[in-house]
Amino acid sequence: MTNNFKSGFVAIVGRPNVGKSTLLNRILGQKIAITSNKPQTTRNRILGIHNFEGGQALFVDTPGIHKPKGKLNRYMVDQAVKACGDVDLVLFLVEANDSLGGGDEYILKLLERSKAPVCLIINKIDLVKPPSLLRLIDAYSKRFEFKEIIPISAEKGDGVPQLLAAIEPCLPNGPQFYPDDMLTDQPERFIVAEMVREKVMRRTSEEIPYGVAVKVESFEEKPEKRLVVIQATIHVERDSHKKIIVGKGGQMIRKLGQDARYEIERFLGTKVFLELFVRVDKDWSQSDRMLREMGYE
Repeated sequence: MTNNFKSGFVAIVGRPNVGKSTLLNRILGQKIAITSNKPQTTRNRILGIHNFEGGQALFVDTPGIHKPKGKLNRYMVDQAVKACGDVDLVLFLVEANDSLGGGDEYILKLLERSKAPVCLIINKIDLVKPPSLLRLIDAYSKRFEFKEIIPISAEKGDGVPQLLAAIEPCLPNGPQFYPDDMLTDQPERFIVAEMVREKVMRRTSEEIPYGVAVKVESFEEKPEKRLVVIQATIHVERDSHKKIIVGKGGQMIRKLGQDARYEIERFLGTKVFLELFVRVDKDWSQSDRMLREMGYE
């Protein structure tokens, strides 16, 4: 490795549900961050490792920055804000079909205190016409001095190669932090738990997704059978939520298990036997002890 090797940390920040996790998955070419059409899907900082010729970019996917209500939400916002202070570059993601509103103003004020350069990434450009996109670029350009402004579609991949090409020169010279074959520093158990939670978020509505956490109780590899046996518990805050997730005659939890197993098998590259349980822990998201047990600390 030469002294010209480039490496650095890149935070992906923005309001909830603007496509941060979709962008990270697109960059890596594999799903490691869960997505849904519900805001506040991402709860933890997730590191994604992207290797390129002569360098390594470490992308930090963060929870959406919003006005927090409750301890879990404060934890999520803290994760995102801290990420901005520990990186070499910030990607501020906004939606092309939106305007510069109060939520984005709040984030821009945070970014003004960051020492890292900031690139504005305008996502979902497939949803707008060029005049609208140009007006949005003009509004943001007048508000903040961005290093680059790059329109993309994370869902379709448009503009993502140009984004990566713009990031690489911004990284400082440094070591290779992770081996070439690593995609994330998160353990398999964490990714598996997140994939189960994603299916709950996608198949349930109202307040249920926000009171759900998933914990993998056992993860046993059986190489002789080319099988991984996983037991996971879905924690909810209300008895009524448990009834919905289990469903009539256990129909809902079977569907959740089928959806999650398919996703987990693709991730692990092997057959999976997945067993799901549901447990009620009343108001766990407001308990410091339970938040620590669920990995939110």
